[in-house]
Amino acid sequence: MTILSILDLVPVTQGSDVSTALTSAADYARTAEALGYQRYWTAEHHGMAGIASAATSVVLAHIGAATSTIRIGAGGIMLPNHAPLAIAEQFGTLEALYPGRVDLGLGRAPGSDQRVAQAMRRTLAGGADQFPRDIMELQAYFAGDDRLGFTATPGAGANIPLWILGSSLYGAQLAAALGLPYAFASHFAPDALDDALAIYRRDFRASAQLDRPYAMAGFNIFAADTREEGAFLATSMMQSFVALRTGTPGKMPPPIAGYRENLPPQAQGMLNNVLSCSAIGDRDDVARDLAAFVKRTGVDEVMVSGAMFDPAARQRSIAIAMEAAERIGALEAA
Repeated sequence: MTILSILDLVPVTQGSDVSTALTSAADYARTAEALGYQRYWTAEHHGMAGIASAATSVVLAHIGAATSTIRIGAGGIMLPNHAPLAIAEQFGTLEALYPGRVDLGLGRAPGSDQRVAQAMRRTLAGGADQFPRDIMELQAYFAGDDRLGFTATPGAGANIPLWILGSSLYGAQLAAALGLPYAFASHFAPDALDDALAIYRRDFRASAQLDRPYAMAGFNIFAADTREEGAFLATSMMQSFVALRTGTPGKMPPPIAGYRENLPPQAQGMLNNVLSCSAIGDRDDVARDLAAFVKRTGVDEVMVSGAMFDPAARQRSIAIAMEAAERIGALEAA
């Protein structure tokens, strides 16, 4: 059966707050663990009222305390925002707290706009252009490299798998060159997915961490017991995408019946593109679309996204998604 994992940006819904979102995230992670999901990842985003995962390592400490077996990780840390030593210390601490459970996915985007990037980094000198060098510096801290002249504590000796994240060909090329696992953000930026996976597999060089390519791709799932309910629940995320693309992001709104059909053609076209790697509907719809996605991409693992306004509906959605994946696995084995 294809491995399924969870991406959670810890959505803050209208009428709610960050504290409630973090409590919901812990409940969500416990449900994912019980259902057999491989990982729970969250991601670094800044200056966004509807996302509570900005302090990513702190959120992961919270999730780790609420769970016992599921892997926890960043999907990802935007490394140009940080000194590599600080990330080595943060994730070294997480590994000491939750040994054998921590992943570290690395991206080079700012996680927001240039104003927030300036506030995070103080200077934009270097930034994304130094991303490969920053990764190698981070690897050196984890390895306890004597040439550094000091030891990252915590950090040195931590066995933390590094991942490269991307939504373009750059990340695929870098992951291949460094011999690291690769995760593509097709849950919101699907256009370069097929080319990126092809480049990653073609150019992969084995490393001490990984001897063959290992690829993951994001896939939205909005599942419910009926097709109509799944389509209804998905409209919260659709509204959030439209708000983001029109420069008015905010807290996640409640679902609206008929929302997608009543949008102007330009907005519908944007959603058709953004949600092209998605399954919306009941268990049969999810099984069909997930199987097609895995067949198309050949990925080793699928990172399931799909924020919803109602936490209970979101937990039901990932339960239906796992049922669909198990059905696909049974059919393939038959």
